[in-house]
Parts: sequence; C-alpha cells; structure tokens
Amino acid sequence: MPDTLPPPALEEGAPHPLGATYTGRGVNFAVFSAHATRVQVCLYDEAGTTETACITLPEYTDEVWHGFVPGLEPGTRYGLRVHGPYEPEQGHRFNHHKLLLDPYAKAHMGELKWGPELFGYTVGHPDGDLSFDERDSAPFMPKCVVVDSRFEWKQTDAVRVPWNQTVFYETHVRGFTMKHPKVPELFRGTFAGLAMDEVIGPIKALGVTSVELLPVQMFLNQPFLTEKGLTNYWGYDTIGFFALDQRYMDGPNIDEFKHMVDRFHAHGLEVIMDVVYNHTPEGNEMGPTLSFKGIDNASYYRLMPEGEGTGPRYYINDTGTGNTVNLSHPRVLQMVTDSLRYWVTEMHVDGFRFDLATILAREDHGFDEGGGFLDSCRQDPLLSSVKLIAEPWDIGPGGYQVGGFPPGWAEWNDGFRDTVRAFWKGDEAMAPALAQCLTASGDRFNKRGRRPWASVNFITAHDGFTLADTTSYNEKHNEANNEGNRDGHGDNRSWNCGAEGPTDDAEVLALRARQQRNMLATLLLSQGTPMLLAGDEFARTQQGNNNAYCQDSDISWFDWEAASAPPGRSLTEFTQHLTQLRHTLPVLRRNRFLSGEWSEAAQVKDSTWFAPDGAEMDEAHWQDPQTRCFGLLLEGHAPASSLPRPAADDSVLLVFNAWEGAIDFQLPERPEGKGWTRVVDTALDAQEDAAFQPGHGYTVTGRSLLVFTSPA
Repeated sequence: MPDTLPPPALEEGAPHPLGATYTGRGVNFAVFSAHATRVQVCLYDEAGTTETACITLPEYTDEVWHGFVPGLEPGTRYGLRVHGPYEPEQGHRFNHHKLLLDPYAKAHMGELKWGPELFGYTVGHPDGDLSFDERDSAPFMPKCVVVDSRFEWKQTDAVRVPWNQTVFYETHVRGFTMKHPKVPELFRGTFAGLAMDEVIGPIKALGVTSVELLPVQMFLNQPFLTEKGLTNYWGYDTIGFFALDQRYMDGPNIDEFKHMVDRFHAHGLEVIMDVVYNHTPEGNEMGPTLSFKGIDNASYYRLMPEGEGTGPRYYINDTGTGNTVNLSHPRVLQMVTDSLRYWVTEMHVDGFRFDLATILAREDHGFDEGGGFLDSCRQDPLLSSVKLIAEPWDIGPGGYQVGGFPPGWAEWNDGFRDTVRAFWKGDEAMAPALAQCLTASGDRFNKRGRRPWASVNFITAHDGFTLADTTSYNEKHNEANNEGNRDGHGDNRSWNCGAEGPTDDAEVLALRARQQRNMLATLLLSQGTPMLLAGDEFARTQQGNNNAYCQDSDISWFDWEAASAPPGRSLTEFTQHLTQLRHTLPVLRRNRFLSGEWSEAAQVKDSTWFAPDGAEMDEAHWQDPQTRCFGLLLEGHAPASSLPRPAADDSVLLVFNAWEGAIDFQLPERPEGKGWTRVVDTALDAQEDAAFQPGHGYTVTGRSLLVFTSPA
C-alpha cells in the first residue's frame, strides 16, 4: 500500500512502549517484528470503513518498527499492514494485503466478517497455503482504537484478600445478567449490568470474596459455530490480549470495565480474570491471517522444527486448537507479561486464572517449572503480588501437571472434583482419596513451602455439569450443540438419583437436594481454596449440557426466577451458612497442612480421623473399600503456625456418610467436659443449632454430612 500521509507530518517516535500510545500531542506507534521488511499503520474514519491515511513507520530499533504522528487523538481507528517474505516453508507468512490487528491495541471496533479475503493464501487453490492471496481484507476486519487511559478511580486501594480467606465465584459477564430482573434491558449482558449494586450486593452476601470472570479479552466466533447459529459463548479464543470484547460494552469504551471493577472493589470483592494466552484464533497453516501470523509468524507461534519431515510450515498444536503461542520467544513473553501488568495497573484487576497453563510453562524440552514465563511472574514485583491460578493441564506431552507448579501459584485441582463426586455417588474405595481432598491434597501440594491454598478445590466449573445437573443426569445431553452429542466429557461421575433429568418424584428431588448440600458442604469446609460455580447456590441447570461453550441462550443464562423460588432460596441460604462457617471458624482454613501429629505445646493432634464407633481410624479402615462413613476432627487448640504455641479456636468435627442407610456415629470426647453443637446436618432442609454431649450416638442419615463445633 502506498503512503498517503505527507512526510512532514511524521516523526521518528520511540520503540517503546509497544502499541499505539497517546501522549497528548499525538500518537506513538511501535510494532515488534523480527522478520518484516516494512510496517504500515493505516488510519480509518470513525465508522472504520474508509481508509484516510497509510503511514510507513520510519524507524526500526531493536526489531521494533516505530513512528510518531502528531495531532492524532484518542478514538483514532487503525490497523497494520506488514511487508515481508511469504515463505510458509520457512515459517514466514507476511501478506501486506491483509489488514492486521495490533497485538497491543487497547480497544477494537467493528465485527470480524468471515470470508476468503481473511486468509493469506487463496482458499481453494491447488497449492493450498503455499499460494498467495492479493485481496484486501480491510473491509472484513475490526479496527484497532487509540484509547485515553485516564480514569477517576473512586477505590484507589487494591483489594487483596488473604489466600486462606479466599472463596472464588466463577461466572460469566453476559449469562449472569441476561435475565436479571433488576438490570435494565439496555445493560443486560454487559459490564455495566454486572456493576450494578443490585447485582453485586447479593454476590457479596453469599460470602464469596473473589469473582472470577470467564474470558473478557477480545475473542472471535469461528465459522463452524456461526454456520450452525451458535456462538463462542465462553470466549476461549482470544485475539486481543490488551483489549476488552465489545459484546460486553457499548462500543470501545474501556471505562465501563473500570467502573465495574471499581464497584466490586467498593464492596470488598476481588476481580479475577480468566485469560487465554496459550493459543489464538488464527489456527494452523490453513487458518486466517488476522494479527500475529501476519506480523511475525515465526516469532509468535511454536512451529515444527526442521528435519522432522514437516518443518516450520506447520504448527505445534499442544492446545488442540491448531497453534500454540511461543512464550519461549522473549518478545512474545514480553507481550504476555506486559498484558498482565496492564490489566493490574490500568484496569485494577486482582489476579488471573490461566487457561491451559501447562503450555505457558512448556519450553522446547517440555514442561519446566523454572521456565521463562513462570520465572517472569515469580520475579515481577507486581505480578507476584496478585493471585495467579493455573489450569495445570493441556493435551501436549507431559501435559498433566497438577501439583507441579512452583511456589506462589495456586492450581485448579480436578482430583478434588472427581473424588468428591465419586464419594457421594457411593463408589467403593474412595475414603483415602477423599481424606486427601479434605486436607488440601497434601500429597500433591505439600512441598517447597507451598500452602494449603495452592489447591483450588472445585466440584463444578464452567466446563462440565452444573451442581444440579451432576445430581440429575447420568449422561450428558449436548444435543443443542449440533454435534450429535459427541462433544463434552463422557465420564462425569454424576448420578441422577433415580430419574434422568426433570422429575416430579418427591423422593428423587429430596435426595438430589441433599446430595447438592453434601457436595457444597464438602467444598466449602475443606482445607484449601474453594471455587464455587455461580448458580450452583440455587441449583442452576444447563438441561444436562456439560459443554455449553457455544450456548448464548437459556441453557447458559441464569434463571433468576428459579433462584427466587423456595428450593433455590433454601439452597442459597444453606450456601451462605457454609461460607459464614468458613469465615468464622479458623480451623476450616488453616494456613498450614494438617499432619495428624501430636503437638507437645497444645497436647493435641491437629487432626484425627474417627470411625463411627468412636475409635480412631487405622489402616484396616482405610484399606476397606466399603468404608463410606467416617469423621474428621479439626482441633482448634493445635498450633495454627510453626510456632510452638497453642491456638485458641473452636474445634470442628466433620462427619461423612455416603451409605444409603443411616449409621450411628459416636461423638468424640472433649476436654473439660465441653460439648458439641451441631451446626450442619445436610439431611435437614433448614439448619438450626443443637447441643449434644461427647459420647452421644448421633444417627447420621444415609448420604448426609454433619458439622459439629466445640468451643475453645
């Protein structure tokens, strides 16, 4: 493309910061590309349809192309055209006919329109991706927008909830408010809707501390979904690591997100972002050229090495999406860490959950807990101060790494989910595994000074059955996804309690409600960091769909009418009761792993396991596959830290019974004749405290959980 801006209107600019930076006098553009021969910035009118200027960046410093355009203002629409060799077999896919998104763009406007013009090669050509397409993609591309980052924050202090007091609440910006009766229709499904006090207040009242939002960075809808009338609802296909997705706000106005964060902070709630730095929607060699592929394909992506029969024409696909972002490259690593720092400093978020985080820690030789990305986060004074949570698996070699991340990181613990579901379903030989889960999975996490909070416990997440569906379906029912019910996990360790799906059977409904209470109590009263899936507190259903990633519909939207009905209200109140217990009883969230060893200072053990007859559990109990009822005593007098001094906290007894029938359980003796107070019995529809004497035989209803407290 020829330049259309007179040279006197252009200055050299600076190679940093990367992206488009408004200075008050104009805009500095800086774009990394190690292999390009020329980089142009194309400017567009407010509608983003007519090109008004095309500027070649005049300087090249340290592999960064840069230039300064005086007079440009925030709101300027632009895109990039990058010149260089089109040599796919060498890993280069430059095509200046394709307008590209700036990786550092802070906002976008307009929608991507899928068409053959988006591809660097000619679709349908016999040479495939080795062909070269000369059609202009600009009419089909969103445009980047220059932003003014100034914002008047009302809450200037960061919210930093201590890890051992944290309760995560995973939700979706759009789904949470699309049917919310107190949110005006104009704001439903947006940051503005989620920012309303009428929405945030009940979240706070639930007792959670940290709201984890599914991806909100700019993502795309792939053609295979739009052709079926579906959409990328979850958002795990990010194309802009610094930009918010437009569907959650009114135009490229990033202040809407900032206002939402400000309101959450006013309520004392953290905001955690689910981020996807492991792949992009550009796919493999047959995918479109939208940004990174056309800027410097050989730098941004992991390509197949020479000499293995395929070479750098092809992509390493550890993500299952066609490509893998190359965090081994220093500039790509810089982009990701720059992005993280941007969200903390400019947008005031409080932490991140990293999708397929094993990929981010994989070097050429495999997963490396001392790799570049993890080391960068660990040494960074800003990033190391916020919450960092890994989804510690991917489909690549050595991809399952639960417990393998370094100190400072927390990890999703899918073993907790699978074990708790299987135990309450009544599977045999689950007692030893459940015992590990109840004590923060020390077999995986108790090393190198890591703390119990490193285990992020969950029984449900966005991916899979909701809690209600875990107790209502034996099989997945994903027909609405139009994939013949072939998608989604087949092994859900769920149990429909006697009827598949909706039923009017009172006994089945009562058992489902009790099982939901059992699993919620197990989650919220275990050591470690609990994560609650939003909606589980009122038994939200997805109609048996365990892979609702494409369902921007009633399947995914929260039914607040059901939440206000008696069963939903009852479960919400029960959930609030559990979070209150967690917050008020320190032994439920100890900051050290329980050992079961005798403390000379306190003359007690920090934890003791009891059989129903009141005897301590021995190896025979644990090895018996029929063991389905036992108790865990958490001693409040045991030292709360490594200092040899007794604590002065209430003690807690948890009793689990996964048998169908009732079992008599003898309550343990207490010093100085102190008694027990029952604070939870999941067999009861409503919770009320009741006093009992040590040695009392309490009849534990089949498939139920009990909690007793004893004063310090």
